[in-house]
Amino acid sequence: MQKIKKGNLKIDSKLVEFIEKEVIPGTDIDPNKFWSKFDDIVHNLSIINKKLLKERLEIQKKIDAWHVSKKDTDFNNDEYLTFLKSINYLVEEKGDFKISTSNVDEEIKSIAGPQLVVPVDNARYALNAANARWGSLYDALYGTDVIEGERDSAYNPKRGDKVIKYVRNFLDKAFIIKDAKWTEIDKIKITDDQLNLEINNKKYFLKDKNQFVGYNGNKESPSSILLKNNNLHIDIIINPDHLIGKVDKANISDVIIESAISTIVDNEDSVTAVDGEDKIRCYRNWLGIMKGDLKTEMEKNGKKFTRELKPDREYTNPNGVKFKLHGRALLLNRNVGHLMTNPAIILKDGSEIPEGIMDAFFSTMCALHDFKNKKNSRTGSVYIVKPKMHGPDEASFTNDLFEKVEETLNLKKYTIKVGIMDEERRTTVNLKECIRKVKERIVFINTGFLDRTGDEMHTSFEAGPMIFKGDMKKSAWLNTYEDWNVDTGLSCGFSGVAQIGKGMWAMPDRMSDMMKQKIVHPNSGANCAWVPSPTAATLHSIHYHEVNVFKKQIEIKKRQKAKLDKILEIPTADRPNWSVEEINKELENNAQGILGYVVRWIDQGVGCSKVPDINNIGLMEDRATLRISSQHMANWLYHGVCTQDQVMDVMKKMARIVDKQNDSSEKSNYKKMSDDFENSIAFKAACDLVFKGKEQPSGYTEPLLHQRRLEKKSTIN
Repeated sequence: MQKIKKGNLKIDSKLVEFIEKEVIPGTDIDPNKFWSKFDDIVHNLSIINKKLLKERLEIQKKIDAWHVSKKDTDFNNDEYLTFLKSINYLVEEKGDFKISTSNVDEEIKSIAGPQLVVPVDNARYALNAANARWGSLYDALYGTDVIEGERDSAYNPKRGDKVIKYVRNFLDKAFIIKDAKWTEIDKIKITDDQLNLEINNKKYFLKDKNQFVGYNGNKESPSSILLKNNNLHIDIIINPDHLIGKVDKANISDVIIESAISTIVDNEDSVTAVDGEDKIRCYRNWLGIMKGDLKTEMEKNGKKFTRELKPDREYTNPNGVKFKLHGRALLLNRNVGHLMTNPAIILKDGSEIPEGIMDAFFSTMCALHDFKNKKNSRTGSVYIVKPKMHGPDEASFTNDLFEKVEETLNLKKYTIKVGIMDEERRTTVNLKECIRKVKERIVFINTGFLDRTGDEMHTSFEAGPMIFKGDMKKSAWLNTYEDWNVDTGLSCGFSGVAQIGKGMWAMPDRMSDMMKQKIVHPNSGANCAWVPSPTAATLHSIHYHEVNVFKKQIEIKKRQKAKLDKILEIPTADRPNWSVEEINKELENNAQGILGYVVRWIDQGVGCSKVPDINNIGLMEDRATLRISSQHMANWLYHGVCTQDQVMDVMKKMARIVDKQNDSSEKSNYKKMSDDFENSIAFKAACDLVFKGKEQPSGYTEPLLHQRRLEKKSTIN
């Protein structure tokens, strides 16, 4: 990797070329002035960054020592609370306040709906996610298990009828027709600026006539009808010439529903970006979306076509005035946290640049291009989600970093908005004070329960063996943590200003289960929740028609706030007298997830994928799920629940199973771990995550993964 010297920095030559020839043109940035300022700021901020990371380690050492000292005594919650305060793990909570974030887009402040998360290093995925603002409800239902029965390759009219029935039932609940049902309607037209729904030439009207907001075509025979409920739109397509429309009583051929209201374009947990080459790929895709010119060539069913960003949607309102609706999801960029560094830029002391500092500058620079066309943010804001922060001081550092970026790029203060991932224990227990530090720019808090569970286990590693991984969701701390996040956000004035989010549905093939379970998220007061695919976004959007989240938030504000002492309950097993069979089953489940994910990460550079579990059920795996599984195994190993030999035997056994799961013609480039355990970099990486798990900072997987991926890349290049 050739380096170019810019002041005291040594920068990957390809990265310099990308910034100067692709990012800067079309902006008012002077390259020389930028690199000079960047040089100074990076060196100053890096010192603070390192200090904060050192503080994490020192606090963790104190917590470990405290648990060791209390090993033979009964746990005392009050004593524990006092101790956490004494080491500044738990800071004093000050008076009430309201956030004052301005210039926030409506997708953030006033629309509740699904939030998609997509890896930025894959252009096709990124385009699909940006375009997932609208989705066919007919297609989403027909192609998933929400509708029972076989899904044939050819159209099955009987299955199609079930889909249509499902959609009509949904319409009956969300868009009530006075004295009629949607199944009965045989003609749709517009007269006197009102929506007329006819049955045998008799006119019927929506109970709430204001739900009709637009149309396409002519009034006598419109080609589509736009309805609105809970600030979400649906577009009823009317086409008598369509395969479905021509046999439908009302000639309805599809129902297009507003789906992924916002999307997190991810530079973190779902990507493998370990050097300058990888980072350029990520930044380039983000730049293409911000410029609006990102394209990718695709092939489907033997046909080649170009995938590009969709335009806005055009309609006429009931009064005859033309208007547009956003055709794309509002995009937020998840940068990396404070921990990781990247060899793309080397500082004057020979150390790597903190990757989060690099991300903040370059992702914002790319977003400058959106200020001209305003196809993403109509308010001129840049949305950056910041993960894995530990407490208020780190939130304050993020605020200072964003301020320096704004100064360098001549942006108005607070142009860069921040989303806080509430996924580390020290941030959870100090959430109010974390929010206070960024109260002028915060637009998002989200309970990342996967990473949060990983940190829970690592923080209290010395306290004892953890309960079974599957029991974590039922534990007192986790449920209280979910409520605490909502309660804190509402008390700080998030409603109508910022998002309160909930975590990912991790089983993309089980949409029926999602539709039964994920309604809990809008009911909990969350105005967005994560989904793994555009199809899932389309289906999950139904829940936001069923629940008015902003009304729900008013109700929730009246309840008693979740209790801190419940959050601090440590999920250790009281009497870990499990059978050998129970222990092995848990180890195998963890090991299979680790190996199935890591082998793709290391060997193929895939940061997020659907990985078959031990029962061959496809689960979305990323570094957060990896963190849980590896920390759980490491914890049991440390506390003697299992032995090193036992764990290694399990790892080898499950590696053979993972190899078999990947043994197909479609994965011809797959290299089996079991062919040579000693020399399989992927297998060694998976073992490192367990056997070296206790020593990893906060239990993070990134340092070991990056090390092994760079090792693997050196054998390829």
